[in-house]
Amino acid sequence: MRFFHIVLLFFLIVPFVEIYLLLKIGAIVGAAATIALVVFTAVLGAWMLRQQGFATFQRFKNSLDRGEIPAREMIEGPILLVGGALLLTPGFFTDIVGFACLIPATRSKIAAFLIEKYMLTVNEQVHRQTPKDSNVIEGEFRKEDD
Repeated sequence: MRFFHIVLLFFLIVPFVEIYLLLKIGAIVGAAATIALVVFTAVLGAWMLRQQGFATFQRFKNSLDRGEIPAREMIEGPILLVGGALLLTPGFFTDIVGFACLIPATRSKIAAFLIEKYMLTVNEQVHRQTPKDSNVIEGEFRKEDD
């Protein structure tokens, strides 16, 4: 239920923050400039998403070509998707979070945090759940014809 509460708070608080920021910035620079700024951040975000998406996909392919598991790129892909969606959502708060997801340095830190917090925990749980049967003998089998 904790995840549900976080998502509920997110959907309740973020619209109020967005409306507050739009009204404050609109009062300072005017309505037309505020609308132009929102459209500009959406266009800039779409361009950055395309650029960073291609770069991440290229690193993904290079990792596979080298025979490595592209773990970081597999985490960065959904982060890019979330960042692009947030940038296309009108508002300044979502734009800040969206740009944080698209900037390589911050995206790398977010990916490292997610890998450390969730992936390693899941990996440790899988190893703990592996049964330790004392009747199992590890070895190799080879059938030889006589």
